[in-house]
Amino acid sequence: MLFGSVIKKSAIALFGLVATMMFSVGAQAAAPTPAPDFTLKSEKGDNIRLAEQRGKVVMLNFWASWCGPCRQEMPLLDGISKKYSKMGFVLLGINVEEDNTDAKKMLKNLGISFPILFDTGNKLSVLYNLDAMPTSVMIDKKGKIRYIDRGYSPGDEKKYVDQIQELIRE
Repeated sequence: MLFGSVIKKSAIALFGLVATMMFSVGAQAAAPTPAPDFTLKSEKGDNIRLAEQRGKVVMLNFWASWCGPCRQEMPLLDGISKKYSKMGFVLLGINVEEDNTDAKKMLKNLGISFPILFDTGNKLSVLYNLDAMPTSVMIDKKGKIRYIDRGYSPGDEKKYVDQIQELIRE
């Protein structure tokens, strides 16, 4: 009886550890890999190239206007961008819709101030292997992908801030 109880408790503890590891894998790249370079036109009409951001911490936030969690996190990301931009942080929102009419309306309604790029051909979606919306990719000052966060749940912004602070300090 006692032996069975110990095994059961050990199995529960092991299951908890495995579950924690599985969920954290989605939040962190296994090893730093070079971020694929790209150039995209912004909503203001200028071209922005990722390689030109080298020396800064960059967050790529892939989103779509039809995505409820994207709408929820955009204002929070705007606040993070405003707070950390003076410390060497750049946030680039990347809209992945072929027709960006609804995206432009959404941006106007939300009053987003960080640069928004339009990937109407979904080239970056393929290049960055997107499989969830939103997806945020955190890139260090050397141009290496350090974190990939898929989806959004309230409170994830704290995780983003922790990642930004860590990479700024490096």
